[in-house]
Amino acid sequence: MHLTARSLLPALPALLVIAAATACAPQDTSTGADASSSGSSASACDPGALATRAKGKLTVGTDKPAYAPWFQDDDPASGKGFESAVTYAVAKALGYEKNQVVWQTVPFNNSFAPGEKNFDFDINQVSISDERKKAVDFSSGYYDVRQAVIALKDSPYAKATTAAGLKDAKLGAQVGTTSLDTINQIIKPTRQPAVFQKNDFAKSALRNGQVDAIVVDLPTAFYITGAEVPDAKVVGQFADSAGVAERFGLVLDKGSALTSCVTRAVDGLRADGTLAALEKRWLSDAVNAPVLK
Repeated sequence: MHLTARSLLPALPALLVIAAATACAPQDTSTGADASSSGSSASACDPGALATRAKGKLTVGTDKPAYAPWFQDDDPASGKGFESAVTYAVAKALGYEKNQVVWQTVPFNNSFAPGEKNFDFDINQVSISDERKKAVDFSSGYYDVRQAVIALKDSPYAKATTAAGLKDAKLGAQVGTTSLDTINQIIKPTRQPAVFQKNDFAKSALRNGQVDAIVVDLPTAFYITGAEVPDAKVVGQFADSAGVAERFGLVLDKGSALTSCVTRAVDGLRADGTLAALEKRWLSDAVNAPVLK
């Protein structure tokens, strides 16, 4: 993201089937959490012992609209959609029931901007990066990301098989995202890319011919082409985002006492297969998107 960018509709499960081996960036063994945040004792992570913003509650931030396939029906609290399901799995691991989770609306760029946060953690397709870690903490990654290109089916760029084949295209992406980084650092187009505040604006620009193609994360790309812009297609995906493995992480306030506890919860969900099962249910199975070299 993020998107980015942001369950598929029940009627469209076959359109959002992305093989974990194909759709995910190589596994990064490093975590997003800073070493300075990793010293919390196990007892500090016990249910009831967490220093959350509201006693007995876990406050979680995300943007609005809350996009599929990450959330369903713009309702983060439903438990439907990958990130909603991950949130409640993390909450359970931390000792919080569903009715103890409180959602806050937090614009994407605000989630990792400097300053005190109004959430315990934020989940919004935010990619872990060294630059962002200067202002916030991250949990370890809960999803391995690949970026993808969408173009209208009748566009000459819909036939591109390489990044070089997109160089002369007018490309677009959401501001502050690794999708935009992918345009600038991998495709390196000859024309200045269009930058949008939200993916909704990027999708409208694609429909209206204001841009030739847009870049979003791969699950979002399959949702857009399957449910929102059926005249478009996924041109292809990039093996790595901006040349490095990319992972989404939960965002926490810089120096948060919760960082190590949340990271421990995410790591446990990865180790016991929960994250893989949620990804399989909401995001993946086997759609073949060609890799753009």
